[in-house]
Amino acid sequence: MRVVKGVRVAVLIFACSMIIGIPHAAGQQSMPEVMDTGRLGDQLNYIHERTRIYENYRAIREDIFQKMKSNTMDSLSATKRNINELDRLLTRSNTGIDSLTSDLQKTKEDLDLAIKNKNSLTFLGINMSKALYNTIMWSVIIALGVILILVFLTYSRNRIITVQTRKDMEETREEFDAYRITSRERYEKLVVSHHNEVKKLKESR
Repeated sequence: MRVVKGVRVAVLIFACSMIIGIPHAAGQQSMPEVMDTGRLGDQLNYIHERTRIYENYRAIREDIFQKMKSNTMDSLSATKRNINELDRLLTRSNTGIDSLTSDLQKTKEDLDLAIKNKNSLTFLGINMSKALYNTIMWSVIIALGVILILVFLTYSRNRIITVQTRKDMEETREEFDAYRITSRERYEKLVVSHHNEVKKLKESR
């Protein structure tokens, strides 16, 4: 019986020493390369594959958690900067569309006036035939119309990118908040478990 009891005590001491030694050993490990060069999705996959689950809780090294947190905040900051830049681009595009719309309207008014005064076709002080005048004016209108369409397509594309970027940012923020809460709960669970093991060891003595 004394031998069995001694073996149990030795096992408990070994287990506690392993638990206590884990943080120190983890602190000596180098930072995985994916945490410096990989995307957030790759980093989450790495953590998912390399960490173990104990009683439905996943343990993660503190330095990796802090690195993940820093990377996430950097990504959020970069996304915010991109959104601000896209907003500025949208503002410039809107201004350009308004200007082109105004120019197109003025051109149409000039065309209508020229058609009414078809017997005296003068453009920029130059007399020209009706056919040539119409060709020039319609070419200008078509060119302005093409530019207006291109600007509108650019505006639509930038708006879609902005909406998608905002959506991705919100999803990333939600994932990070959920991950942070889960990590905190796992950490607290491990601390409680460690405390219970130490308490049992003291009571067994």
